[in-house]
Amino acid sequence: MPLSKPWQPLERSTVGSVPDSYGVYELGDDEGTVLAVDAGPLRDALKEAIAYGDGSQVRWTATQNRAEAERLLAEHRDRL
Repeated sequence: MPLSKPWQPLERSTVGSVPDSYGVYELGDDEGTVLAVDAGPLRDALKEAIAYGDGSQVRWTATQNRAEAERLLAEHRDRL
């Protein structure tokens, strides 16, 4: 099951608006197909995704800490 947030373009201005915290994120293509799901420090992970061209869209959910992000990721993957 995808995250319940709308897609945003995976570009520097979007990454600049991402909270500087841990979270779960999805990377997608132009059609909205989910290409990858992961957890980690959001800004750092999304900067890396831009550098490697890992997708054209992104959506995320911020968390309070790493443990919460990993728990949400596991729940997310269980629903796929």
